[in-house]
Amino acid sequence: MQEFNVVNNINYVGNWIICHQQILLKYIINSISAITITIFGIFTSNFLSKIFNKILFTRKIDTTVSDFLTTVLKYVIITITMIAALGRLGVQTTSVIAILGAAGMAIGLALQGSLSNFAAGVLLIVFSPIRIGEYVVLKSVAGTVLKIHVFYTTLKTLDGKIIVVPNNHITSNQIINYSRAPCRRNEFSIHVSYDVDVRLVEKILKDTMYNEPRVLKNKDILVGINKFEPYSINFIARCWSNTNILNAVYWDLMIKFKIVLDEHNINISHPKLDVYLNNKES
Repeated sequence: MQEFNVVNNINYVGNWIICHQQILLKYIINSISAITITIFGIFTSNFLSKIFNKILFTRKIDTTVSDFLTTVLKYVIITITMIAALGRLGVQTTSVIAILGAAGMAIGLALQGSLSNFAAGVLLIVFSPIRIGEYVVLKSVAGTVLKIHVFYTTLKTLDGKIIVVPNNHITSNQIINYSRAPCRRNEFSIHVSYDVDVRLVEKILKDTMYNEPRVLKNKDILVGINKFEPYSINFIARCWSNTNILNAVYWDLMIKFKIVLDEHNINISHPKLDVYLNNKES
C-alpha cells in the first residue's frame, strides 16, 4: 500500500511538472538571472569602490572621508543590485523603494545636524578652501588649521588655544585665508613731524625697503603721505614678501626704519601737550 502511495505521489509530481513546465522554466531562469545579477553587483561594487578609493587617495582626500564615501558607494551599488534581483524574481520593488525612502528620510531628520556637518566636511576636503597648516579667520575665530575632520575642524590660535569649529559653520560663512597666496603685502605707518623734508623721508623709507633682501623687487614698493594729522605727517610704506616670512620682514623693517630715521635726525612724531602756567600774583 505504501509503495502504491509513493508511486501515485511521483506520478502526481511528474504530471504537475509537465503541466507547469513553462512556469517552472520561467522561475528557474529568473532565479538564475537574480543570482547572476547579485554576483555581478557585488563584484562591481567591490571593483568600483576600490577604484574610487584610489582616486580619493591620489587627490589626498582625508582617509576618514575617503573610507566613508567608498563604503557608501559600495552599499548603494549593492542596494540597487538587490532591488534589481528582487524585481527579477517578481517582487514588487516599488514598495521596497518606498520603505527605503521612508527609512532614509527618518534617518536624515534624526541626524540633520550631523549630516550637515558631514556634508560641509566633504566640501571642505574636496574643494579645499582651507588646508592643514594654513592660518585662517573663520567668522569670529582665527588660527592655524590642525586637522579637518568629517564633522568638525580643529584650529590652533597664536597663543596656543585649541578651537573646534563645526564644519557647517565654516562653509556657511566667509573664510579669510592668510596663507594660500605665495606672497603678501606689508604696510607700515610712519609718523614724522612737520618740520622734516618729506622727500628725504620718502627716499629713506623706500631705500630701506629696497635694501632688504627679503622684499620682492618684482612687486610694487610704494611710499606716500597718507594723512596730515594734528601733530604729525603720516607716511604709508608698502612692500611685498613671501607669505611665510611676512611677519619677520615687518618686524625687522620697523627696526630698520627707526635706526635710519635716527641717523638722519628725523624724529618719529608723537602727540604733544603744551602747558602754560599763570603765575600772576593775587
